[in-house]
Amino acid sequence: MDESRRSSTLDWTAEDEHWRSNYKNRPYAGTTDYGYWQPAYRYGFDSAQRYPNKAWQDVEADLRSGWDRYEHRDSRTTWEQVKGAVRDAWDRIVGHK
Repeated sequence: MDESRRSSTLDWTAEDEHWRSNYKNRPYAGTTDYGYWQPAYRYGFDSAQRYPNKAWQDVEADLRSGWDRYEHRDSRTTWEQVKGAVRDAWDRIVGHK
């Protein structure tokens, strides 16, 4: 990802707007409202910045265990329920579509 694109994506507000507008198109979304997915997108966004230059497969186990402690998490959600959304946000930040 070029630096200008990367810099523009490091703003949670912009990412939140992106996902709010696009989450319904994701295969995991179903009829669930955005509020359910927002913490997962934010976790993916935050995690991609916390683990720069790491591949998803290298950090997924850490992210799975960290989900239960994530401050913005809805305590009713499990890693398996939100993993797809976390991965989507991660991929968007690190440049994989």
